Amino acid sequence: MSLHFIHSIRNRHESMTKVRHGLQWLLLTALLATLLTVIARHGGGTLGALSSRDFSTLVYKIVLLVVIAGTALTLLRGQRFTGALIATFTWVVFALFLLVGYSYRFDLQEVADRVALELVPGRAMTHGRTVEVARAPSGDFGVNARINGAPVTMVLDTGASSVVLDHDDAKAAGLPLELLDYTVRIDTANGRARAAPVTLDRIGVGGLVEHSVEALIAEPGQLKVSLLGMSFLNRLLSWQVRGDRLVLRGYP
Repeated sequence: MSLHFIHSIRNRHESMTKVRHGLQWLLLTALLATLLTVIARHGGGTLGALSSRDFSTLVYKIVLLVVIAGTALTLLRGQRFTGALIATFTWVVFALFLLVGYSYRFDLQEVADRVALELVPGRAMTHGRTVEVARAPSGDFGVNARINGAPVTMVLDTGASSVVLDHDDAKAAGLPLELLDYTVRIDTANGRARAAPVTLDRIGVGGLVEHSVEALIAEPGQLKVSLLGMSFLNRLLSWQVRGDRLVLRGYP
């Protein structure tokens, strides 16, 4: 065995020893920082979206993962040490990512809802009995509603005393079109037209659902889009336009 080869093995062994020592100090530093955070937050009530008790549980799980990782690093030696090291830390980081994501799942869901609110015009974001809809690029509030369970795209129209459906949306909602009597005069973008009065079984916007809502069905070809009018809005506890947001609040 040549002298050069022996020195190569010795240098490799010393390098691996330095790596292990460095990792041990890293793990000890992480553990110390975690403990200091717990001490600093003791009695503070919450940390972000977590209560003190939940945060303590989270810290315990993190410390457990750190101990497991340290033990694995101590046991893993030999030629495949580097690959095993990378694999171990990959799984530890992945586990921490899942743990933090689960702890903040409600906050993340709200963030996802708000992103979808901006990207999908007419999508309703529901928080309890409050629904928000973002203004469309056209400047109108397009609303994805449900008429008798059927999806219907509508436009908010506070100048309309009633909900007004076009002929196709009324058909999708299962209304008896053959029995309609067009006796009510309405103003549309195409001028004066006639509409038939009906009572809708239910209208839903987000998590808000109203039953037995008075509405009108316009004659075929007289309305480009169905209108969400005051016969629905007056059923709510309140509604308002706040900047680029339509905020609807239902009764508890």
